[in-house]
Amino acid sequence: MQPIQRVAIVGVTGFVGRGLPVLLADHGVVTTGISRSGNGTLPGIDRWQTPDTLDLSGHQAVINLAGEPIDQRWNRQSRRLFHESRVGLTHRVVDAIAKLPTEVRPKVLVNASAVGIYGDRGDEILTETAASGYGYLADLCREWEQAAQVAESLGVRVVRLRIGVVLGKNGPAFEKLLTVFKLGIGGRLGSGQQWVPWIHLADLRAAIIHAAHSENLSGPINASAPNPERNCDLTRKLATALHRPAVLPAPAFALKIALGGFSSVLLASQRTLPAALEADGFRFQFPTLETALADLIA
Repeated sequence: MQPIQRVAIVGVTGFVGRGLPVLLADHGVVTTGISRSGNGTLPGIDRWQTPDTLDLSGHQAVINLAGEPIDQRWNRQSRRLFHESRVGLTHRVVDAIAKLPTEVRPKVLVNASAVGIYGDRGDEILTETAASGYGYLADLCREWEQAAQVAESLGVRVVRLRIGVVLGKNGPAFEKLLTVFKLGIGGRLGSGQQWVPWIHLADLRAAIIHAAHSENLSGPINASAPNPERNCDLTRKLATALHRPAVLPAPAFALKIALGGFSSVLLASQRTLPAALEADGFRFQFPTLETALADLIA
């Protein structure tokens, strides 16, 4: 297989994507950044495109991380944005690949997905062989993955990254948690018994690069730490790390009233394990929540 020399990253200006070009440069890989604005100043990028003018010739890999944030109220307009930014954009990426002669097509597509594809599964251990679940987010993720999978018929290795809750400095999920707990008003969500499939930002970025380079990986890949936590334990450990109490639980009914459909994401239980990544030799720098929090809270 031709070594990866140039990668196109869709969603490169997002929280996960913007740190990838410099890391790829350390591997001798040049990055084309793809964003709606079509330009930018992120380090490690030497070329820019827009999603509407995709030219993927000369790229050995495509990394698609685009997706409208779901941590907002779900209504008709937001659901349309969720779908278009995931399913619609993935179709455009695959169409751009299909237009290229076979000999110059990218060899791998690493496409984002989410652990939400499993639905609410209680204590069931979920490796990549587990069936998908039910509900709006599971349906959206299933359609998202199916759009990416079409590239397999074009001779492209497709990796579908099922990403968990990303913990990273200045990240949307982690910063919101920090703010609540620093104010001393944090606590478990709902029963607190639901499993939270989290991952440190550094490990997620490393996993994306690993997936792009490893010819052994294809299909669904759980991008979450090997030690998921119940919500009650995660909130307790976070409170301990911040030297704050965790005594104000948020009842499920209150979350549903305040957040609408998004509350289902916070209350769902997904005990995912990264079986495929670990079997392929990937090693997590932050395998436990304690090690992740020690790095993120300094």
